[in-house]
Amino acid sequence: MTAKRLLDLALVLPGLALLSPLLLVVALAVRLRLGPGVFFRQERPGLHGRPFSILKFRTMLPGSGPDAERLTPFGRFLRSTSLDELPELFNVLAGDMSLVGPRPLLMQYLPRYSPEQARRHEVLPGLTGWAQVNGRNALSWEEKFRLDVWYVDNRSLALDLAILWRTVRAVLRREGVSAAGEATMPEFMGTPADAGGPGPEFMGTPHEAGRPGPGSPGLKGPEGRD
Repeated sequence: MTAKRLLDLALVLPGLALLSPLLLVVALAVRLRLGPGVFFRQERPGLHGRPFSILKFRTMLPGSGPDAERLTPFGRFLRSTSLDELPELFNVLAGDMSLVGPRPLLMQYLPRYSPEQARRHEVLPGLTGWAQVNGRNALSWEEKFRLDVWYVDNRSLALDLAILWRTVRAVLRREGVSAAGEATMPEFMGTPADAGGPGPEFMGTPHEAGRPGPGSPGLKGPEGRD
């Protein structure tokens, strides 16, 4: 068992015990506000792109309409506070995710990544990550993927602890939940060939950046978001 896995278990096991009343309250609120079906499950790519079933609280009304119409004020509140992400702690407990790592996106994105972007799957996906504390949905997809790959190349327990601390502060600010002009994060369709791969150069390492970003954990795409 790796040190990273030990850290995950050391935080998740007592965390689930402490958060169990909150999980029950949110589950009841989702049932009353959004109808039957408390949880949202979807297949996502994990380590090396292997699929797993991610677990979240629902934030949208049932149906096939536009996300902006199905996303209720209650759902927006769950997203802005990241309460919808809490069931992913069970994914961490099962070993499908880690507390820190690139966010698990959609299966259909796998063939759209450049070879460099695909390196984000060299580690377990995370509940939060380096991209999430450096801008969240204020960033372009290419910027997020560049940050994800930076994390893959520079990961350490010290960096994970720093990201977790910055995540707590970022969640309290409730910023960066949606991209500008979008109810949720727009779908990633691939990096244009003439863009030369991933987007602009990252602003620096954690020590060079020296500041928390405006974002917080959990990319918010469609109800199959992130």
